[in-house]
Amino acid sequence: MADPPRLHPEDRADFEAVLDQALRTADIHGAVRADPTGRTAAHLRAHALAHADDITAAAGEPYRAYLAVRTAARRDARRPLAAGSLLPALAVLTPLVAGASAGALLLLGCLLQVADAPGPLPGSLVAAGWTMTLVAAVTGLIALGALLYSAMGRRAERVEHARLAWRQALLDRGMLPHLLRHPAVAPTEAGITPGSPPDTLAPCPARARKDRTPCSD
Repeated sequence: MADPPRLHPEDRADFEAVLDQALRTADIHGAVRADPTGRTAAHLRAHALAHADDITAAAGEPYRAYLAVRTAARRDARRPLAAGSLLPALAVLTPLVAGASAGALLLLGCLLQVADAPGPLPGSLVAAGWTMTLVAAVTGLIALGALLYSAMGRRAERVEHARLAWRQALLDRGMLPHLLRHPAVAPTEAGITPGSPPDTLAPCPARARKDRTPCSD
């Protein structure tokens, strides 16, 4: 089995955002609010940050998936024209066809002009060639921009989806269980005050009414 992934420095901000979200949940917020000095919140935060790798490992699979999607998106960003798609093919072919047509028209028009061909045909061919050159340049820029925008949008959507899935798993599987096990939270979560023993019984009259046993104290 692969080793649990360690938290990458660039994901530290997401980790801290999930930590803040966990500290605002009802169970943990009760322990934080019970300490007016704010030391409990600061201690819980410091403890979670110190154990960031352990908490991250609890959501290892979603984190690996997020890292894989993010790495693939960055790699694809260096080659935005994906093969096997009609749109990229059209984006490449349209400027090429227009450019080839422009070259042919310009060449033919110039040859006719050099040969002193009579009539307006040589000039018309040259003008049409320059027009096709402009068409090739404009369509090339538009198609490239559209492809880049579309590809970046799809990649960003996949990355964001994987990021949100990891953050939810980090909260549910790592952050909340870790904080709820902390001594500053566990007594409150169990309904026990930190200064009382865990098996404290109810007062004798209440106990007698509940189980009908005589009081011995």
